[in-house]
Amino acid sequence: MKKSFRGTGKIPFQKTRKVPFKRTGSRVDEILTIILVIAIIIAISMTLYVIITPKQGEKFTEFYILGPKGNATDYPTDLKLGEGGNVIIGIVNHEYANTSYRLEVRLNGDVIDEKAVELSHNETWETPFMFRAKKKGEDQKMEFLLYKAGEQPVYRSLHLWVDVEGELN
Repeated sequence: MKKSFRGTGKIPFQKTRKVPFKRTGSRVDEILTIILVIAIIIAISMTLYVIITPKQGEKFTEFYILGPKGNATDYPTDLKLGEGGNVIIGIVNHEYANTSYRLEVRLNGDVIDEKAVELSHNETWETPFMFRAKKKGEDQKMEFLLYKAGEQPVYRSLHLWVDVEGELN
């Protein structure tokens, strides 16, 4: 009596015959296939590296002066002798590291103020700065010099030309 497997969902055990792997392509095709696989693996690896590695932008420091109202206008450039002028000095660190700065303010080459400033990445420092016109003259150069701590050449510089006339009323 033969058993019927129809409708039972079962397949009878059959001996399978192993067929040896046949090479269908030439040696050149095999080498090209291996090179293609290696190139795909390298491309995927490079793509993952670009995605995973954090991007670091350009390293720089913003250095600016603003007028007394916080705008890039109305700088105190025309003063009377003895009159005070006000500006706002700003520094923003985009160096991707904690950075120490030294700020030096000069009027006609004479240092009138100096400050040390320590900023972490993306930190902003703004401070009002007041100066007095102590001698008459046109085109007196007020320099704002920013140094990175431990470095001698000036890192950033700004200046205002100040005209100082007669006595304060």
